[in-house]
Order: sequence, then C-alpha cells, then structure tokens
Amino acid sequence: MKSSFKKKAAGVSIAAAVAISSFGFAANGTVTEAKDKKNEPTNVIMMVMDGTSAGATTLARWYKGEDLAMDEILVGGMRTHSAESAITDSAPAATALATGNKSNDKVIGLLPKIVNTPGVEPIDPQDTYKPVANVLEGARLLGKSTGIISTSEIQHATPAGFSSHAVHRSNYQDIAEQQVYQEIDVVLGGGKEALESGTTKNARVDGENLVEVINENGYDFVETKDELLNSDAEKLWGSFAPSALAYDFDRQTTNPEQPSLAEMTKKGIETLSKNEDGFFMFVEGSKVDWAAHANDTVGIISDVLAFDAAVKEAVDFAKADGNTMVIAVSDHGNSGITMGNLNTNSNYPEIPVSTYIDPLKKATMTIEGALKTLKSDRSNLKEAAALYGLDNLTEEEVNTLKKSKNLQADMTKMLAQRANIGFTTGGHTGEDVFLYAYGPSKPFGLVDNTDIAEAMAEFMNFDLEETTDTLFVNAKEAFEKKGYKTRIDVTDVNNPVFVAEKNKKVIQLPINKNIANITQNKKSFTKTLPGVTVYNGEDFFVSKEALNLSK
Repeated sequence: MKSSFKKKAAGVSIAAAVAISSFGFAANGTVTEAKDKKNEPTNVIMMVMDGTSAGATTLARWYKGEDLAMDEILVGGMRTHSAESAITDSAPAATALATGNKSNDKVIGLLPKIVNTPGVEPIDPQDTYKPVANVLEGARLLGKSTGIISTSEIQHATPAGFSSHAVHRSNYQDIAEQQVYQEIDVVLGGGKEALESGTTKNARVDGENLVEVINENGYDFVETKDELLNSDAEKLWGSFAPSALAYDFDRQTTNPEQPSLAEMTKKGIETLSKNEDGFFMFVEGSKVDWAAHANDTVGIISDVLAFDAAVKEAVDFAKADGNTMVIAVSDHGNSGITMGNLNTNSNYPEIPVSTYIDPLKKATMTIEGALKTLKSDRSNLKEAAALYGLDNLTEEEVNTLKKSKNLQADMTKMLAQRANIGFTTGGHTGEDVFLYAYGPSKPFGLVDNTDIAEAMAEFMNFDLEETTDTLFVNAKEAFEKKGYKTRIDVTDVNNPVFVAEKNKKVIQLPINKNIANITQNKKSFTKTLPGVTVYNGEDFFVSKEALNLSK
C-alpha cells in the first residue's frame, strides 16, 4: 500500500530549497516560517494543482514576470507513482495524498487490487477495495470544520479522494451522495448536475434530490460569486456550474458570475476558521490538468496563475494565524511541457525569453474559451483564432484551420509552434513534482505522496489507521459475529441497503449515507452515524458506532 523507498535529496535546486526552508527563510531572504502556538487549534489547508509539471510553473512565472507565491514556500519534491504504475491517474494520486495508501487506476479511497510497482508494499487479498479513512474524515471526528473546493466538478477524482470512497472515479452518483452525507461544512465548485435528477451525463438516477438534502441540513446553497461573497453562513454549499467552472482567463468574459479559486479559498478560510477546534480544507486547481491534456499552453498558464493566487490567500492566513499548515503540490505531471522544442535544437542559447512569452501574451482566452465564440459555419474563424493569440494568420494557416477535423488540436499546436513550446504527450507523466509547504510540522525533502497524508494527520493529532478502524468495519462479518442474519437488499438497484436482523430487531444501513434505520418492537427510529456507509460492490463497510446499535 505504501512506498518503502528511502527518502533522498532530489538534486541541487530542491536540496537548496529544503536547506533554506528548514532555517525559515525564503530565497529572497524574508522570514517565512510560522510560530507553533501549542495551545491553539491546528489547521491544515491542502492544495493540489492537478496535472502540473515543473515546466508549467516555470512558464507561468515567466509569463507573470515575477515570482510566484509558491516560490516562497518551496521545500522539496514528491514521488507520484501508484500501486501499479510509474504514471498515476488522479484517483489513486488523490487516494495516496488523502489516506496515506497507494491504490489503483480510477480507484477512490479504497485499497488496491493490483500491486506491482517496485517499493510498494503488497496487501492481503482479502483487503482488496477496502475503504481507508482520509484526512478530512479524521479531522471531522476531532470536531474540526472541514471543506473541499475545486474548479472542476466537486465530484471529480481529486476532491472525491478527499471526501469519498468508490471503486471507479466515474461513479458520480455515489461520490456526490457521500459528499452530501459527510457533513462537510464548506463545499465550493462545480458539479450541480450530479446533485439532481435530469437527462445529462452525471444527473442522478436514484430519485434523490441532493439539493433538497443540502438545504434541509442547514447550508446556504449559493450559485453565484455575489451570493458566495455576501453569505455569512457557517455552512456553505456553492454550486457554480452544472459541470466544471470556466478557465480563469475566460471567466470574466464567459462566466463572470463564477468566483475565482482565490475568492473561494478566501471565503472557505473565513468560514471554517470560526471553529475554535480548527479546520481542514482541501483546495484544487483542477483545469491545469485539462489544459495539459489538450496541450493548451494558454490554459495551463491561466490556471497555474489562478492556483498561485489561491496559495497566496492560504499562506497569508497561515502567516497571521501561526498554527496552520499549508501544503501545495501537483498530484502528477502532464503533457511533458517544455520551453523549447525541435525548433530550438541548436539556437536555444540565443533565444530571449520574449520569444516564448510574447506569442502567448497575445491570447486573451484559452482554447476552450476561444472556440466557444466560433460560429458553426466557421465564418468568424480568424476572430476566434485571434482570441487564442493566433493573429496574422498566413494563407496556409487559414486553410489548415478551415479544413481541420480537430480545430482544438490544430490551434493549440499552431500556437505552441509560434512560441517554441514543446509537448511530449497528451497524457500524464511520471516525473517527481515540486513540493510547497508552510507552517509548523510541514513536510520537506523528497517525500512520497503517501507521506503527505501522514504529515497532515500527525499535525492534527490523529492516526489514519485508527480512523479507518473506527469508520470502516466489514458489516457482514461484524454483525454475523453478533448473531445477526445479514443480507444486501437490492430491491432498488440504485439504492442498495445492508440489512441485519436478529429476533425482532432490524437494522438498515443505506449506501453512501451516515444514517441507520432501526426497527425494534414495532417502533422505528433513525440514528446519525459518524461516517458514511460504503459499498464496494461486494461488501458493505460501516462505522463501529453502527455496530453498537446491535446491542
């Protein structure tokens, strides 16, 4: 489940950063380390820029023309491999970061089935797809406030890894339901379609209106930036798009009603920090990964900078607070983006920075935003291309785009050529990524992604394995040891229920919820549980408190 490789320094630049950070100074000589206020509650802000390679942050820095906020808190590097591959999917990457356990492709919050990566410990076959607790669940059990924020659907793989458990990352039905019943205090992002019934891809099929549940549970359900910023509620659910939010460069033009990632982060901190016991908050800049898959240089820069602005909000709070750990990291690389391509094989020493950056500065929108303006007959092709920085098109370029069967791919390739940007793939990559962290007990050096979860749990003072034992007991095995007869009721295939019966007592545990329905002596009542009930397709897993109902 975990990697057993020894931690080593990863080159001069990272080693130097670690040494500087260990003494509490950034590269510019300013003090960056917070004081550990032992008697105050601990907070953790965990931030992930999905699918961001080092080449992406380097390019974003040159584009910005000054240091990134992240640069000040660079402390090391992180390995990203999964249990089965050197190149990870976001689901097992999030599982590792959130639970401290390696897992398999597409798997959310469960132990793996396949372990073949050197250095990763094998698991007992009977533990295949067993749920493991994440740091948000551990924080909640301590009475801390919790939050998840994302620019993708909130049910997407990375936020899902910090809030749910599913055999496949595409199981939005289960993920959304678990997120609602996890009683998370602040949830901000996209993905409204997975909360309600409808005809779209991820609309609910189980008949449950989760928006109604959210409202019944006392949240302020907001759908615009103004509603978010004007809310003073202690429980906030922001659903700002049916699926993902817009890229930051496009937002003001295409979706001005949507908040930025920095605005969501700031509001999340303001809301969660009211809890005297502290808080845990997860933040994801999701669409760097999507832009990298598309080889969209402008989209990558857009959302690296948006994420960096959110990091600044987190670090500013941590500096003032003194007992907040901030971690910012990519879950994996993507695209192999480089400043320099085959055009620069022999003349790279004489190419100024402006040669790379100036063509990109001409773009006012990402490829997604530009193509949204394109008419079906492509009559405004030149105007749409200019929005993406492709001005002064040659006759050959115009003809290429007019005949294109994949306009997105051809336009991104054309701009990359103009800016001498290289891409090796449209998929994920397996290199180590930079680790950024600030605050007391922060991780540093070259670490494994599983170490991040352990560092957060230790700082918040709980044990992840003990939390797993508290929240996820095999229901069939445990209830049958107590003399109960058990079965899985699939009368409603979209809402399986675990049923335990003994004498005149019936305990029903519905999938994905934190409730138990009990009938005894013809009287029925409902009990709220400390965690959600998880079904992995074969077995139900329930909290120890659910077992106490069998007495």
